[in-house]
Formats: sequence, structure tokens, C-alpha cells
Amino acid sequence: MDLKKQIREIPNFPIPGVSFKDIAPLLSDSEALEFIAKNLVTPEQLLEIDHFVGIESRGFILAMLLAAVHKKGFIPIRKSGKLPPPILARSYSLEYGQAKIEMAPGNGERVFIIDDVLATGGTLQAAIDLAQEAGFLVQAVAVLINLKFLNQMRFNNSEVFSLVQYE
Repeated sequence: MDLKKQIREIPNFPIPGVSFKDIAPLLSDSEALEFIAKNLVTPEQLLEIDHFVGIESRGFILAMLLAAVHKKGFIPIRKSGKLPPPILARSYSLEYGQAKIEMAPGNGERVFIIDDVLATGGTLQAAIDLAQEAGFLVQAVAVLINLKFLNQMRFNNSEVFSLVQYE
């Protein structure tokens, strides 16, 4: 399935020079959602995890889809100020500014971190670092879209898995 055909590009959003990848049209297609649920994670990875971790906000959608379909739990990584204590936090740089994410502490749970878009890697790397600091065992990471022209990010010595790539 060619998911890229269903991703709308919005030039100069949220700031001039950035081309936003709108996945809303893709999310409205039940066949695309089924394809994502079946192909963003392997059966082997499912045996190695307890929860999917979703990064706010569009990563929530994908992680919740995977958690529901594969009967796993869901753990959110939220933007600053959205979770009650106790929380751990991590600041990081975006391609167009600074941000801070938070999550509740874990207890050795094995997790698979999911996000929608991998651009420069700041958000995903901050999420990995935060999850590890919070006591989770990060087993895998994946994104729906990888903007490979902006990053060379790797996890466990492998390219970050994605279903859609922009070279």
C-alpha cells in the first residue's frame, strides 16, 4: 500500500520553510489503518514488549492503534505540564525551536516507542532518553514517516524503522 499518496503536504507550516506532513487523510482510511497496525511492528517485536509508548500528539494515535490491535498497554509521553506528578522531564531542540516532554516513572516495563514523523531526531531521541531515565526498557522504536534527508538517526545500530520515507 502506498501510504505516501494519502499524506498531504502543507508548505510553510507551522513556520516558514517547514513542510508539514498531514496524516489526517491517511487516518480516515480504515484500510490504511489496518496496514499500519500490521506493518509498523513485527510479530517478534510484539513478544518483546509490554507497552507501546506514544509521543504527543500524533504519536498517540498510532501507539493507541497498535496497543489496541495487539493487546498491549499504552503509555503517553506528553508535552510539558500535561501530566500529574510524579513525572520526569526532558528538554530538547526541534528543527524550529525548543520543547519539553514528560512521562510518569516506570518499573522495568519493556516498551516500543512510536511517533508519526522523524525529522531531525530531537523529539524521538529525547523520548528514548526520557523513557530509559524513567525506568523503562526501550526495546524498539518506529515512526510512520522518516524525513531521511534531515537525519541519520539510528536505534540499536539500525536505521529507525518507518513505513514512509522522504529521501
